[in-house]
Amino acid sequence: AMVKMSENSRALSRLLISISPHYFPPEKLQFFEETGSVGIEISQQPFDLLFFTGSGATGRKVMASAAQNLTPVVLELGGKSPAVIDPKYPMAKAVDRIMYAKQFNAWQLCINVDYVFVHSSQVDAFVAEAKQWAAKHISDINSDDYTSVIDDASFQRLQATLIDAEEKGATLINLTPSQSADAVTRKIPVTLVLNSREDMTLCQRETFGPILLVREYNDPQEVIDHQHTQPHPLAFYPFTNNKALALRYINNIMSGGVTVNDALHHAPQHDMPFGGVGGSGMGHYHGREGFETFSKLRPVLYQAPLSTFKLLQPPYGPVANSIIRLMAWLKG
Repeated sequence: AMVKMSENSRALSRLLISISPHYFPPEKLQFFEETGSVGIEISQQPFDLLFFTGSGATGRKVMASAAQNLTPVVLELGGKSPAVIDPKYPMAKAVDRIMYAKQFNAWQLCINVDYVFVHSSQVDAFVAEAKQWAAKHISDINSDDYTSVIDDASFQRLQATLIDAEEKGATLINLTPSQSADAVTRKIPVTLVLNSREDMTLCQRETFGPILLVREYNDPQEVIDHQHTQPHPLAFYPFTNNKALALRYINNIMSGGVTVNDALHHAPQHDMPFGGVGGSGMGHYHGREGFETFSKLRPVLYQAPLSTFKLLQPPYGPVANSIIRLMAWLKG
């Protein structure tokens, strides 16, 4: 296996490059640091399989490059994964579970909740619960418990996303109002965005940071109709105790995976396949599905010394006809 890490993870790449020889011989596993065009070169090699995790734009380039060698690919591409809260579901529980998932790694997870559908009658309740959760769990973003955004470029991108949303009429709610973004530590307060418009950057690309878009809805069909206009997400999170409603969402909204009444938890279940669909990727891994994905299922048949197929060789006559009639009779 040849592994090329993201250009954003050069420190990790160097660590893995230094320690992997202690555990694997170089002909079995090698790590490579991205120095400018390593990823392009690797994707052009005639491998048995290419596995890529990253953006949809880069995934398309990887797939196009692999096609030149007819190399099969597995793509995990993320996307904007939604949650929807049934108005009959306990709001405090939904907020607690969504925010708990969102706080991991400064919300920089490919399957994290990108936006949440909240019934129009409960938006204020959602905001109030989110504020209470933040006051209890992340009141000090300068704490070591609160993660930084990975690099300066991502910090600036997220700041620009918030500015774009506010300039286009969105309402921004800082859940830690006494604190603001810090370019030195690259920490950004958790920010809710209400009253969005489709032309906002926040509505068009994966957030990958401590920003949560809150969308209003009045009827489940509105949620379904909206998702039919979007690329298939890597994950989907319906919060409801109504089994019929949960199945309605699951059957009408395609996604890579689903966790009902929580977020993220389907991914670490290693006896379940994990992977995207459509715009969020292709292929499955984890558990048995991972073994099969990374294997070539190569059928091998050993013929017996005597074969009855020679009796079916031309010229055809009574023997062949009798065998065919016998086979037809045995089948049915």
